[in-house]
Amino acid sequence: MEQIIRYFESIDPVLAAFYATLFTWGLTAAGAALVFLFKTLNRAVLDGMLGFTGGVMVAASFWSLLAPGIEMSPGEGFVKVIPAAVGFLLGAAFIFGLDKILPHLHINFKESEAEGVKTPWHRTTLLTLAITLHNIPEGLAVGVLFGGVAAGFDGATIGGAVALALGIGLQNFPEGFAVAMPLRRHGLSRTKSFMFGQASALVEPIAAVLGAWAVMTFQPILPYALSFAAGAMIFVVVEEVIPETQQDKYTDIATMGFIGGFIIMMTLDVGLS
Repeated sequence: MEQIIRYFESIDPVLAAFYATLFTWGLTAAGAALVFLFKTLNRAVLDGMLGFTGGVMVAASFWSLLAPGIEMSPGEGFVKVIPAAVGFLLGAAFIFGLDKILPHLHINFKESEAEGVKTPWHRTTLLTLAITLHNIPEGLAVGVLFGGVAAGFDGATIGGAVALALGIGLQNFPEGFAVAMPLRRHGLSRTKSFMFGQASALVEPIAAVLGAWAVMTFQPILPYALSFAAGAMIFVVVEEVIPETQQDKYTDIATMGFIGGFIIMMTLDVGLS
């Protein structure tokens, strides 16, 4: 792990963010590839996977994004937390807007419950877009943190950025599987199910590069940008991930998955920062 951290320290931060999110995309593709090995996906396993995803995202929002953002903000008391509060609200509002505009369908919902602008798009496209919506703040968070390291802000470390990418990658693995298997169940071939599943994470490297570039170009926005990514991720967890785990009888499994994901992400961030 030390060699990996030293490598990321030695290269351009935008390139580092791109490589880190190629890793997270790769794990999404690896998870989606399980569709070639399994015929069905147990609902309890799916809910546990989604719970794990939510736990990682919530822990990353605090340990990797909000806490460093508050730490590097100027001022004291209420003044110090203003950038975090503003950024968090804007991040949530950004995903809220996308949620209302981008056509998408959550995994466990009926086609009549599709959200966003009404379109004639096929269910498979809508399912893929739902997970793509999840991945935008994840890629953005990695890019912003690498950009913060390059800008020399206290509280932003290469170890923390690597930990965030690793945690997001871990939760992307079951997420890729959770996308590909329902597509297979709805009649797509294994190859098409895999392609749609892995494609949902292609947005992460794009968002990461944009986030790193923005922070390096406009350095004062970093506390806002970190909190923006946190607000976006929390919105996704509360509005989409958690409700998807409450559609069946495996809520306890989903909850334990959430706890496990939170602990793993917290441990990675504290241990590597």
